[in-house]
Amino acid sequence: MKSATILIVDDDPDILRLIDMRLQSAGYHTIKANHGAEALSILTSQRPNLVITDLLMPELDGMALMEQIHQRHPTLPVIILTAHGTITDAVAATHQGAFSFLSKPFESQVLLQQVANALKLSGLNAQAVEEEDIWRKMILTKSPQMENLLGQAKLIAASDVSVLIQGESGTGKELLAHALHQASARKHQPFVAINCGAIPENLLESELFGHAKGAFTGAVNNHIGLFQAADGGTLFLDEIGDMPLSLQVKVLRALQERVIRPVGSTQVIPINVRLISATHRDLAAEMKSQQFREDLFYRINVVNLVLPALSERREDIPLLAHHFLKVFSERHQKQIQGYAPDALAYLSQASWPGNIRQLQNVIEHTVVLSTTPLIPMSLVQKALQVDNHAILPFETARQQFEHQYLVNLLKSTHGNVTQAAKLAQRNRTEFYRLLDRHAIDPQMYKQTIL
Repeated sequence: MKSATILIVDDDPDILRLIDMRLQSAGYHTIKANHGAEALSILTSQRPNLVITDLLMPELDGMALMEQIHQRHPTLPVIILTAHGTITDAVAATHQGAFSFLSKPFESQVLLQQVANALKLSGLNAQAVEEEDIWRKMILTKSPQMENLLGQAKLIAASDVSVLIQGESGTGKELLAHALHQASARKHQPFVAINCGAIPENLLESELFGHAKGAFTGAVNNHIGLFQAADGGTLFLDEIGDMPLSLQVKVLRALQERVIRPVGSTQVIPINVRLISATHRDLAAEMKSQQFREDLFYRINVVNLVLPALSERREDIPLLAHHFLKVFSERHQKQIQGYAPDALAYLSQASWPGNIRQLQNVIEHTVVLSTTPLIPMSLVQKALQVDNHAILPFETARQQFEHQYLVNLLKSTHGNVTQAAKLAQRNRTEFYRLLDRHAIDPQMYKQTIL
C-alpha cells in the first residue's frame, strides 16, 4: 500500500519541519514547500492527495494559494493553519473551499484527525491510496484524455478478451499493456513481451513457439517459446504489424486452437494466455495492401485502445519531465533541482514527434550536460536540436524517406501520377495506395500552365 502524499506549505522552517515529522511518523509521504510560489511549481509536476498550508505568507498567502490550487485541481482538499486565526478567517476560509482551519499551536491528534477526514472525504483511505490504483502506478498522467483511456483499460482488464493497443512510436504502449496485465486476474502470472519488428523472421518463429533439439543447425537443446513461457499470464506482441505473413498464419492458429507446436516437434502443447498486441501501423491499410491478415486482425482486435500522442496531452509534459529529471539526476549523480520557468515552458510547447521516448532522451541529455541547479532554456533547445538529428528507428526513417521520395516524384512530374508511377517502376494502383498511406494529394503539385 502506497502512502497518501501531503504537500506542506509554510514559510517558517521550524513549523514546516514539525508538521513534516508528525505526518511522516503517522505513515504519510510528504512534500515540503517554503512558500506559495514553490508549492504551485510542485503542483505542475506532482499531484498530492492533500495540501496543508500556512495562512500568512509573503507574496502569496494561504487563501490565494488555495484559490489557485482549486482552479487547477477542484477536488484537492486544503487545510489552512495559522497562528493568527480568528472566527472571521475560519468562516472566510471554509466559504472559499478550505476543508478545515486550524490555529497554531495545534494538537497533533487534532491535525491527524483532520488529515484522515480530508483524505476520507476525497475518496482515499486515511493511510494509503487504494490498492486498486497500483496497477497503473507506472503511468504518470493528469490528462483527462488519458484518465478516460485508463478507465476503459480497467474495465477491459477484468475480462480475458484480446486487446489491440494503437498509437505512435514512443507513446507507452508496453506500459499500458503491463498495466492491463496488473489489473487482471492474471497479475500473479507471467507478463511476457516481444517486439515482433526487432527479431529476424527465421528466429521469430522459434522465439514464439519454441523449438525441439535438432530442429535446425545450432538447436542443441529444446527451447521453450514465449507462448509457453507466458502460460497462465499475458503475452504482449509489440509491433505486431511488422510480423511476416507466414508467421501470422501460425499465430492465428495458436489463438484459435489454444495449442502450439514447437519448430521441429510433432507434439502439440496446450496454452492458456491472454494476448495483448500493439502497433503504430494502420492495420486497416495494411490489410488492404495484403500485408496483414484480416482474420488475424479480427482475432486480436476484440477491443481497441488508442494512446494519444504526447502533443495531445501537453498537461503531462511537466509531470513526465519532473519524473525523468529525478530518475536521471540519481542515475548520473547530479544535484539538479529543476528547470528554469522558460525552459519548462519550452518543453511544454515542443512538437515531440518521438513522444515520451523522445522527451526521456532530451531530459537525460540536459541532466548530463547541466552545470547549474536549474536547467536553462538554452540547454533544452540544444538537446532538442541534437535529438532531432539523432539516428531514427528504421521504420520511422523508412516512412520519412518514402514520404519525401513521393513528394519529389510529384514535384518533378508536376503532379502527373502516371508519369510518377512509371519513374518509380510501380503500377498506378500501387502508387495511389502509397500516396494514400502518406496522405499525399497529387493535385497539390499540379502546375497551372498559362
